[in-house]
Amino acid sequence: MALPYDSRVRSLGTLLGVWAHPDDETYLSAGLMASCVRDGSRVVCVTATRGEEGSWDQDRWPTATLGEVREAELLRSLEILGVTDHRWLDYRDGGCAQVPHEEGVERVRALIDEVRPRTVVTFGPDGMTGHADHRAVYTWTTEAFCDAAPRGSTLHHATKTQAWAAEFGPELDRVGAWMEPGMPPETPRDELSIDFEVPPELVEVKLAAIMEHRSQVEGMMAALGADFFRRAMREESFRLGATKEA
Repeated sequence: MALPYDSRVRSLGTLLGVWAHPDDETYLSAGLMASCVRDGSRVVCVTATRGEEGSWDQDRWPTATLGEVREAELLRSLEILGVTDHRWLDYRDGGCAQVPHEEGVERVRALIDEVRPRTVVTFGPDGMTGHADHRAVYTWTTEAFCDAAPRGSTLHHATKTQAWAAEFGPELDRVGAWMEPGMPPETPRDELSIDFEVPPELVEVKLAAIMEHRSQVEGMMAALGADFFRRAMREESFRLGATKEA
């Protein structure tokens, strides 16, 4: 369903996003989250780890303290988007695949039981970039949704359109965004369950939110430029992962 920024966003109801690292939520769903907040819907964001293994400059962002840095970056980013309900799963960056499967599922299941979302967004089986943490979060969230989501709710997996991948994928590959060949995942536009074009005023909000993740984005911003990010961030795309019948 195509979703411009208007009252149709309200049809998503309470939105729950489940992600692996600080900044995943911003790249993949910041416009959607900000739009839902502005339209009066509840938005809850869950992050599995603090991303403490994600340093690309140990002198400026040593691993020993990066988790604290990235926590602060995430909270500032969410404040810009208007998201006030955030939860940590408190797992170690790079270790989600080693978490006992049922434990991970139960952690997400408990949140679904509490939040009662109408719409859940997370990674697909590809993990968007191929990251093992992303894939673990996908498995936990998908199983937890099928077990515990309220009737009438829907689960959506992040993806990219073929046109987006052709335009932006190679440059992002050049700066190391993809961890495996064949990324990002591509879905024909007519097969998307959420096809959200971020409104121009919210593109700037999304850019500001991404810029708060300085420890992660500074190098890419220097290499690609702010205008690249503005263009790349206009689309937020999801394919249907599961539904709970009303």
